Amino acid sequence: MSGFDKVVTSYADAMAGLKDGDTIIAGGFGLCGIPEGLIAEIKRMGTTDLTLVSNNCGVDDFGLGVLLQDKQIKKIIASYVGENALFEKQLLDGELEVELTPQGTLAEKMRAGGAGIPAFYTATGYGTPVAEGKEVKEFDGRPYILEESVTGEFAIVKAWKADRYGNLVFRHTAMNFNPMAATAGKITVAEVEEIVEPGELEPSQIHTPGIYVNRVIKGNFEKRIERVTTRKA
Repeated sequence: MSGFDKVVTSYADAMAGLKDGDTIIAGGFGLCGIPEGLIAEIKRMGTTDLTLVSNNCGVDDFGLGVLLQDKQIKKIIASYVGENALFEKQLLDGELEVELTPQGTLAEKMRAGGAGIPAFYTATGYGTPVAEGKEVKEFDGRPYILEESVTGEFAIVKAWKADRYGNLVFRHTAMNFNPMAATAGKITVAEVEEIVEPGELEPSQIHTPGIYVNRVIKGNFEKRIERVTTRKA
């Protein structure tokens, strides 16, 4: 296989180089579209003082929430706390630095970071605590606040399919933050359901080009459901 082959066969190889104090950009929304095995490997590694950028932090015992159990996370940049009691407790106890960010702004922070754009103006958050200490500028008579983009030493994402060159296809709602996150890491690792040979993916269906992806690993996913809701008989 050529030097373009990005497939690794162990989680240790997938996350090689992660160190204390790094920033990790994580795709997924709650428990949907999350790189379960990569998160478990970070927990196994015991890496600490991490800054995590993600929509939220999973639940207490699954997803990104497992990294809170041993206090591996120093700071979280997220838009939602809701489903994680441990997250809430560490926040209220002052053990965890949390930068709450509007969801669309968070997505744009990732996208802009991946595009090499250091900051952007948005109207979202103006007049709220989100805007405190941030530059304000008017465009067409409307105030906007300046938001800085984000990048990380690592980005971890979950995709449906990948080829050996790192081209990724996401599936339905599991797409969520993954395409933006994939562009924002110095090292991007994709955990996928299926790996195919180059040329097997329809070019027009590729969501993230392999140029953004450094490592690909085939995962085994539990795909836990965050909240099961069924119709009453």
